[in-house]
Amino acid sequence: MEGIKEKEEPPQTNDKPPSAPSTPQAPSPSSNPPSPHPPQPQRQASENKGSTPAKRGSSAKRGGGMERSQSSTWDSGEENRNKLVKAASTSKLLSKVVKNAEKHRDPVISQAKMSTREKNSQEGDYIKMFMRGRPITMFIPSDVENYDEVRTELPPERLKLEWVYGYRGRDCRANVYLLPTGEIVYFIASVVVLFNYEERTQRHYLGHTDCVKCLAVHPDKIRIATGQIAGVDKDGRPLQPHVRVWDSVSLSTLQIIGLGTFERGVGSLAFSKADSGTHLSVIDDSNEHMLTVWDWQKKSKIAEIKTTNEVVLAVEFHPTDANTIVTCGKSHIFFWTWSGSSLARKQGIFGKYEKPKFVQCLAFLNNGDILTGDSGGIMLIWTRSTAEPAPGKGPKGAFQIARQIKAHDGSVFTLCQMRNGTLLTGGGKDHKIILWDHDLNPERDIEVPDQYGTIRAVAEGKGEQFLVGTSRNFILRGTFNDGFQVEVQGHTDELWGLAAHPFKDLFLTCAQDRQVCLWSSVDHTLEWTRLLDEHGHCADFHPSGSVVAIGTHSGKWYALDAETRDLVAIHTDGNEQLSVMRYSVDGTLLAVGSHDNFIYLYTVSDKGRKYSRYGKCTGHSSYITHLDWSPDNKFIMSNSGDYEILYWDIPNGCKLIRNRSECKDIDWASYTCVLGFHVFGVWPEGSDGTDINALVRSHNRKVIALADDFCKVHLFQYPCSRPKAPSHKYSAHSSHVTNVSFMHSDSHLISTGGKDTSIMQWRLVEKTSSLVHSDSSLGLGDSLLHNSTPRTLVSVPSIPHTPTEPLPVPASLPISTQPDTNTPPPTPPEPLHTATPNGQQDGSAETPPPSDEATPLSDSTLSPKDSLEPSDDTATPSDEGMPFNPPL
Repeated sequence: MEGIKEKEEPPQTNDKPPSAPSTPQAPSPSSNPPSPHPPQPQRQASENKGSTPAKRGSSAKRGGGMERSQSSTWDSGEENRNKLVKAASTSKLLSKVVKNAEKHRDPVISQAKMSTREKNSQEGDYIKMFMRGRPITMFIPSDVENYDEVRTELPPERLKLEWVYGYRGRDCRANVYLLPTGEIVYFIASVVVLFNYEERTQRHYLGHTDCVKCLAVHPDKIRIATGQIAGVDKDGRPLQPHVRVWDSVSLSTLQIIGLGTFERGVGSLAFSKADSGTHLSVIDDSNEHMLTVWDWQKKSKIAEIKTTNEVVLAVEFHPTDANTIVTCGKSHIFFWTWSGSSLARKQGIFGKYEKPKFVQCLAFLNNGDILTGDSGGIMLIWTRSTAEPAPGKGPKGAFQIARQIKAHDGSVFTLCQMRNGTLLTGGGKDHKIILWDHDLNPERDIEVPDQYGTIRAVAEGKGEQFLVGTSRNFILRGTFNDGFQVEVQGHTDELWGLAAHPFKDLFLTCAQDRQVCLWSSVDHTLEWTRLLDEHGHCADFHPSGSVVAIGTHSGKWYALDAETRDLVAIHTDGNEQLSVMRYSVDGTLLAVGSHDNFIYLYTVSDKGRKYSRYGKCTGHSSYITHLDWSPDNKFIMSNSGDYEILYWDIPNGCKLIRNRSECKDIDWASYTCVLGFHVFGVWPEGSDGTDINALVRSHNRKVIALADDFCKVHLFQYPCSRPKAPSHKYSAHSSHVTNVSFMHSDSHLISTGGKDTSIMQWRLVEKTSSLVHSDSSLGLGDSLLHNSTPRTLVSVPSIPHTPTEPLPVPASLPISTQPDTNTPPPTPPEPLHTATPNGQQDGSAETPPPSDEATPLSDSTLSPKDSLEPSDDTATPSDEGMPFNPPL
C-alpha cells in the first residue's frame, strides 16, 4: 500500500501535545514514563465532547448517545487526510506504509514517535489508523516482506451454537412450558431453547432479532408464538418488534406478525382456544398497551383497540366463549367482547372487595368461570351474571365476583390449571406453591428455597411433576413429595468475567451478581458456585489449573482453589475496577490491569497459592483494557481506554519500552489485545473505540473470535492485518457481548452477554461440502437447529396448521433442516442464497476475500435475517434491562 504524502505544516492542536525539548530526557523515579501516544491537550468545550472515551463501566454499554462516523473511507487525498487528522469525534482507519526517509516530514507521524529514546531509532514500516481522531501506530513485523501482498480472508472454520446457559425469569412471567416431546421450552436473550432434561440435549429457535419477552403455546402443543422487543442495529436503524409463530418440531418459522404495528415490544400474547388456535391476541408495550387480534395464518389483523395506560400483565382468550378476551394488570381487569373488527370493553367491578394494586395473573375454571390472582395474595372467582344486577354491580352479562379466597402471603404470581382439573398457584413473598382441589380448597403446599428467588412461572410436568421458573433465573423440576431439582440456572446480572481452564473442559464466569460459577462444557452443568463480597469483573486460571484469580470492581482480587472453591489469597490494588487478570505462561507472575491506569505485577509460587508484589507498570494515560504475555514471560503488551498500545520489560523493573518498533517481532503467548498489527483489521468503519469488548486468538493461531457491542460474535482469520477484514458473524445474544474465550482444545468457544446474562457455547466446525447448506454463516441461518450432538438430515412431513391432536415427537428424532419438503436436497444450493427453515437467505459463507481494488467491509459477512426485517443486525435498546415489575 502506498504511503500518503502530506504537506509540512504546523500540527493541529488536537493532534500534537505541548512542545517538549527535542532531546528526550530520562524520567525521574517519581514521575511516570512518557507514553508513546502522548495525551491530547485539553480542547475547547465545544470540541471536547467524546474526544476520549469515558472509563468503560459495565452498565454504560449500548447507550444511545454513541458518536460514530457518518462516512469513513480510506483515501489518499491530501485534503481528506487532513480532515481525518482533525476529526476528533470520528474513527478512521488509514493504512500507511511510510519509509524512514518520509517519517521526518510527516508532522503527525513524528508526533507519534517523539517519546522514543532516539528520534532515529525506529526502523521499518508501520501502519497507522485513527480512532476518534487519535493516531494509532502499529509497526509491521520483519517477516512481512511486502505488506501489499498481505491478504485476510474468511476463515474455513465456522461456529455452531451448541448450548445456551441461563433462563430469563427475573423480569418475565409464564414463560416455561413442557412440550409433548419431553422438552422444556423457555427463552433467554434472543434464543428460544427447547431442553430435553432427560437426554440432556438442547435445540434452539434462532429467528428473533432481539430480546424475546413472552411466549405462548398453541392448543396443539406444537406451534409456539414468541414476541420480542424493539431494537436498533449498529447503524441506528430500527429493528421492529414482532411476533414469530414457529413449529417446535422442525423449528421452521410459520408466520411473522406485527411488523410496523407494535411499539417498543410485545408484552404478552395468547392463542385462542375455542376455535383451535386460529387467532392470536397480542398486547404491545406502547403507552396505550394496544390489544390486537390476528388471524395469524393469514397474517391478518382483525381488530385493534387501546387497553389502558397502566401496566398490562396478561391476556387470554376464554376457552369456551370464542368472543371473550380477558386482560389484567395494574388495578384492573377488563373483559373484552370481540365481534368482527370491534372490541368492546367491560371493566371488572370489585365492589365490596378491596381493589388490588395489581391483578397479576388469570386462569379459567372448568365451568367457564375466571380466576384471578392479585398482589394482595387473594384469588377471586369471576362469574358471568345473567340476572339483573344490583346498583353498582355493573351491566347485565358482566363478570362479577362470586368468591374470594386468601391464597398466599404476598402476591399470587402465577396460576396453572392442571389436566385433572386441580390448580397450582405460585406465591411471591411466601415462596410457596399450593395445590388446590376442584373446589379450590388447599390440599398440599411446598416452599421454594430462598436461594432460588421468587416464583415467576409454574407449569405442569410429567406425572405429578411441575416446573417452576424463578426470579433468580432458575428452572426447577419438582414434586410435593420429593422437593426440587435444578434443571436450568445462570447468572442474574451483567456478565464480564470469563476464563477457560488450561487443560480441562471447564470454564469460569463471574458477574455483577457476585456469583463465581465453574461450568462443565461437556456435561453443560454447574460444577460449583461461590458468592463473593463484591462484583466480579475478570478472571484467569493459573497454568497449573489448580487456582483461579478473580478481579472485582473495587480493586480487590481473590485467588480461589479451582476444585474446592476455597479462598487461597486475597489482595487489593488501588480502589478502582480491575479489568484484566493474566498469569504468565510459566505461572510465576501475575499481571493485574486496573482502571487506575496501572498494571500491578506479582510473583507467584506454590502453584498459584502464594503471591508477592513485584512491581507496577506506570505509563498508561487511561484505564487498562487488555494485556498479553510473551512466551518467555519477559514482556507484556497492553491496551488502554485511550487506544494506547504499550510494551513492558518485566525483568528490568517493569519498564516501559519506549522504542516500540523493537517489539514488532515479539511473539505473544495469547492474543487478547484489541489493538495491534495482527488484529487491527477486526475494527469496523465508524467505530468509536468501544465497539469491541473482547477478542481472543485460538490456541492453534488460526482464527480470532470477537465480542462486539451489537450483540454479535465474529470469527476472523488470524492474523487479521488488513482493514475492513471479512468475518463470519453470529447472532444469539440480545445485549452487548462482553467476553469470548476458546476452550483449551479450540473445539469450542464460550461467549458471555451483558444485560441478557446469557452464556453461549459454540462448537467450531470446518467448512465442508456437507456443511455448506446448513452451516454457512449460522447466526440465524444454521437451520435454526442445534443440539449437543450432530443430527442426520431426514425428512419430516410438514405439520398441518390445525391438527386435531398433539403430535408427540421424540426429542432425539433427527429433524430436517428443510421444512415443507419430503426429501433432503441432493446437492447443496448456491452458497450465497442458502434457504433456511425460517425463510431467511444466507449470504455470508462465500463473501469474497479482500482485494486491492475493493476491500470488503468488515460486516460483509452478515448473519441472514428474515427478508421482512429492516436490518441484519440486532441490538438491545437503551431502556432494556429490568422492565417494570409489580411488587411481590
